[in-house]
Amino acid sequence: MKALRLVLPVAGALLTFMATSAFATKEMQKKEKKPCTTCHTSTKEATKEKPMLNNVGKYYSEKKTLEGAPAPTK
Repeated sequence: MKALRLVLPVAGALLTFMATSAFATKEMQKKEKKPCTTCHTSTKEATKEKPMLNNVGKYYSEKKTLEGAPAPTK
């Protein structure tokens, strides 16, 4: 029972972090010098297989650059 009290909060914190994280590669982040949230939305539906891209992310996936990208919407 004591182990369960420790595991549940840790699992909850991990799930919360994963639910709000955006997925981009370190290479993209280094190249563009922007945070992940420049191109990604933070939603519970986002996964590595299906990242939720905003209008900037869609532009980047097509052009492979942020130069000339539309302004991010909030």
